[in-house]
Amino acid sequence: MDKINQTFTSEFLLLGFSGYPKLEIMYFVLILVMYLVILTGNGVLIIASIFDSRLHTPMYFFLGNLSFLDICYTSSSVPSTLVSLISKKRNISFSGCAVQMFFGFAMGSTECFLLGMMAFDRYVAICNPLRYPIIMSKVVYVLMASVSWLSGGVNSIVQTSLAMQLPFCGNNVINHFTCEILAVLKLACADISLNIITMVISNMAFLVLPLIVIFFSYMFILYTILRMNSATGRRKAFSTCSAHLTVVIIFYGTIFFMYAKPKSQEFPGEDKLQTSDKLISLFYGVVTPMLNPIIYSLRNKDVKIAVKYLVNQKAIQ
Repeated sequence: MDKINQTFTSEFLLLGFSGYPKLEIMYFVLILVMYLVILTGNGVLIIASIFDSRLHTPMYFFLGNLSFLDICYTSSSVPSTLVSLISKKRNISFSGCAVQMFFGFAMGSTECFLLGMMAFDRYVAICNPLRYPIIMSKVVYVLMASVSWLSGGVNSIVQTSLAMQLPFCGNNVINHFTCEILAVLKLACADISLNIITMVISNMAFLVLPLIVIFFSYMFILYTILRMNSATGRRKAFSTCSAHLTVVIIFYGTIFFMYAKPKSQEFPGEDKLQTSDKLISLFYGVVTPMLNPIIYSLRNKDVKIAVKYLVNQKAIQ
């Protein structure tokens, strides 16, 4: 009985940025503004992709999925982070932590696959334009998006279940501002080798494989663009790919820092490193979803036209 009581944890304490109390108000305002931009920007893209018939194409269908994913991901963690910053209430229940971990991992895994699907879509559109309507039919691209969501959810169920069934002896302080899986694993008082192995396999499947698809897709795209005789055609091809490629670079640049090399234990003198990990996680969790609609709006003429049309329609009403 004593052993059971020792290993049961009913709640966790999120440390967040408590080591910098004077900066917490600044963080609160900054994160709140970015969260509102995320909701507004991604919400507008979703509405535009649904109601503007010019955007009823595979590329914008994937973009709408990406925007919905960004809203879900940030909404699973940002509100609780804002509450902890303003009210100093940093505790989170065991079940609440599991839910937050599940959504965070599921959305991240799904986004990896979606970005790979979008790269493949651009490859078919530019390298096989005549066969594009056949290859990327509605059934195909809906199935591709469904596979992305389903695989991301299954991966997250596996990772979250393995993490939350571990025993946590005494220490329930998570040195993070969300229930991030690597931070939670550091609290376990049992062997986490199985967790590390499954995370490595997950990294290969959800980070490396989509990145390979993206790399080869853009190699073929670049080869095709360079062979085009028309300068206008080359500019149009580059413009349709530049927004997606920018998002890929930002996304993978931050996520590789977080998950490519999982750590199983803490070492002395890691405080500065942990703070930088938190900032990288914040960038991935808030800044990237905020930049996505901005990048696609600025770099895509069709989105600009659709958004202006919706704004004008709203103004007339």
